[in-house]
Amino acid sequence: MNGLVEFIRTLGAARIAAMGAVAAILIGVFAFIIMRVTAPQMTTLYNEMTLEDSAAVVSQLESQGVQFELKREGSTILVPREQVARLRMQLAAEGLPTGGSIGYEIFDKTDTLGATSFVQNINHLRAMEGELSRTIGTLDRIRSARVHLVIPERQLFQRDRRPPSASIVLNVRGSLGPGEIRAVQHLVATAVDGLDPDKVSIVDESGRLLASGAGTDEDGMMSASLQERTVAVESRLRNQIEEILNSVVGPGRARVRVNADIDYNRLTETTETFDPDGQVVRSTQSKEEASSAVSRNGQVTVGNELPNAQEGDNAGGRDTSNLIEEIVNYEISRSTRTEVMEAGQVDRLSVAVLVDGTYVPDEDGNAVYTPRDQETLDRIAVLVRSAVGFDQNRGDVVEVVNLQFALPPQDDLLAEGDGLFDFTRDDIVRFAELGVLSLIAILLLLFVVRPLLRRIVTPEEKQPQELMIGPDGTLVVETEVAKDEDPEDEFVIEWLEQAKHEGAMQASSITKVGEMIKDHPSEAVTIVRGWLDQQAAA
Repeated sequence: MNGLVEFIRTLGAARIAAMGAVAAILIGVFAFIIMRVTAPQMTTLYNEMTLEDSAAVVSQLESQGVQFELKREGSTILVPREQVARLRMQLAAEGLPTGGSIGYEIFDKTDTLGATSFVQNINHLRAMEGELSRTIGTLDRIRSARVHLVIPERQLFQRDRRPPSASIVLNVRGSLGPGEIRAVQHLVATAVDGLDPDKVSIVDESGRLLASGAGTDEDGMMSASLQERTVAVESRLRNQIEEILNSVVGPGRARVRVNADIDYNRLTETTETFDPDGQVVRSTQSKEEASSAVSRNGQVTVGNELPNAQEGDNAGGRDTSNLIEEIVNYEISRSTRTEVMEAGQVDRLSVAVLVDGTYVPDEDGNAVYTPRDQETLDRIAVLVRSAVGFDQNRGDVVEVVNLQFALPPQDDLLAEGDGLFDFTRDDIVRFAELGVLSLIAILLLLFVVRPLLRRIVTPEEKQPQELMIGPDGTLVVETEVAKDEDPEDEFVIEWLEQAKHEGAMQASSITKVGEMIKDHPSEAVTIVRGWLDQQAAA
């Protein structure tokens, strides 16, 4: 203990303070680095949330004791990466996030015993709007949606009824096509009883009108629908061709464009044919008449009128006639054929295929372009014709051209290391953070800790002393702080350096004494008298 105490005394207060500062700095810096390295890697749980959803999610995370961070004014919540999936399932079980709207969970409350029918109708309308907003928000390219429904109340003894209507505000990513806009209209219309899709108005976040909701322009809707059908046919054919070519020339080494000329005229044709050789008796009508007349020359007697009376010699002549009529109705065979040709028949196809050549490495390892031979192009053309249903009679055209692409294919050798060096963006950010912390630690050791340690370890040199007059008139010794010198800068002889210091100290002392006597002559006389009195008394 005595040796330790003596060692501490020899160090001095300045060195002990420097050692304490160095220790404190080292402990703080390394504690910070360790905390940053061992801290869990945070990732996004939810982003672009409303303040209501953020508050509800934060409350659930705090109740579970989960570490989280808030970004972008609370709209983004970060949690440890290994807990993201579990937290999302737990929050989904709680019905969070709600998307800033209230759905049918509004009826889960049990304190609705005294609620009036008006309040219940309002809650039902709010629930429908909230559920529709959530459903629309799940669609691709739609961030969020606000739905407002207007459902007029049906009055008693009222024959006419106003139809319901709806207005929707969408926050979209990019822009929506006509098909996607109509899909939203029909989605809302089929969810509300009596709502017509033409009565749904849609506006985006920039105030641009996507659907007026004031009726449908038949011509505009029909033209848009026909254009979409044409694009769909061309896309289907292009995908079929690209799927085949990717297996032949490689992914991304072929460009395909299809132009389809489609006839959208709807034709109905009715044909009626009669066959004269195919006669069939439909009905027969026969009529036969027979008549006879007798001419008499004598008088009419009783004998003549008796039945079976014998005619006498005086009887006249007899006239007899027969009439036979026959009517035959024939049915001629007839065939009726009605043919309806629906719109959408392909009148003509034009297919353009651009194929890249092959790349073969040379002796230096550089890729050298080689065009494809004509035989390969002919085979590709045969495949394309078979894929699109080529018909020469209707004037279809298929062109296959081989040209060099501006960008060569990526080297497949670079993809071999994807399993080892397949880093995500979060991994790269993490590595950058660790590198910065390591650099800070190295710089701190080199430029802060190392000079302090050298200052502590270097022995103190004898410093020159100066004389000065104290407040009571006596001479006191003041130690002048010597400037730090680097012993490695210049090699000198030790005794010569010590002699220089002593000479400088003596000259400085004499100079100081002279200046003090000149500035304070009375005090100097008093000090000299005191010295003389001490010598006389001795």
